[in-house]
Amino acid sequence: MKWRRLWQPRNPLFWVVVVLNALSTLLAWVVRTYPLPPTLAVAVAVFAVGNAVLGLRLMWALVKTSPEPGERRED
Repeated sequence: MKWRRLWQPRNPLFWVVVVLNALSTLLAWVVRTYPLPPTLAVAVAVFAVGNAVLGLRLMWALVKTSPEPGERRED
């Protein structure tokens, strides 16, 4: 497993991971910054954690993908 496999700007999955992580950060900021009613704060926080978990799973999928045809493989 190579961590540099995360950087795959030509792979659409890479951009989904970037968007999910940015959205999770934004939602966490909203929960911490604005005085929301408790039920709404919990819903936004759960959504933020769900986004983060999904982003981590997709990152793991990027790390586990096989290298492109012209790329060196170092195991």
